[in-house]
Amino acid sequence: MPKSPAATTSPPIHPMPFVRVELIVMSIQDERLVILQGKREQAPYAGRWALPGGVLRIDLDKTLDDAVQRVAQERLAVQLPHVRQLAAVGGAKRDPRAPWALSVVYRALVPMEAFAPTPGKRLASLRWVAAEAAVADTQLAFDHAQLIDQAVRAMRKDVEALDLPVGFLPLDFTLTELQQICEALLGHRLDKSSFRRKLEDRKLVAPVEGEMRAAGAHRPAQVFRLMSQLQVVIS
Repeated sequence: MPKSPAATTSPPIHPMPFVRVELIVMSIQDERLVILQGKREQAPYAGRWALPGGVLRIDLDKTLDDAVQRVAQERLAVQLPHVRQLAAVGGAKRDPRAPWALSVVYRALVPMEAFAPTPGKRLASLRWVAAEAAVADTQLAFDHAQLIDQAVRAMRKDVEALDLPVGFLPLDFTLTELQQICEALLGHRLDKSSFRRKLEDRKLVAPVEGEMRAAGAHRPAQVFRLMSQLQVVIS
């Protein structure tokens, strides 16, 4: 008796993409925006600089967030705070190891003084590079210069909208210090009056009662906090 088609036909096998997680870590160094890069030890692009990243492991990563932190630990020997998903990019020519590669890209803005990565698995060394130089670097591995450009644009759009990075800013700051941080992130100067008016209109910061900070030869300046952080302290 002939078998039914359902019994003889195997389910179709569809090739799966090569899936990675890429980490775009940004900070401020010498009053300018910088990007963390790692020098690759293995092919492809051995000896070339690239974004830290790693393959998604379904045996280890229950979620994408788990994958981000595992890759950060393996490549940088740190946990990565303040992470935002940037994009998912894919294509047939992104990675010579596979006929089709997909990367889920994350960005994080971290305070330099509180972030101490060291080169981990498959990375010979790490370096911080000015954002504009990283975007223009045609020698970066894969399509990482384009990914950096996308991350920088997204971060600067947030800052322009005063979507300030809570975990990145110090707890206490003067308005001058806050403006200097925003200027370093944006890569250009801001008008003082306009900047402070926007902060007031949005009610993003509040003075810390009784707290003043000396500012060189100038009179002491009022200390502020982000309104969200002040409310946490009050509660």
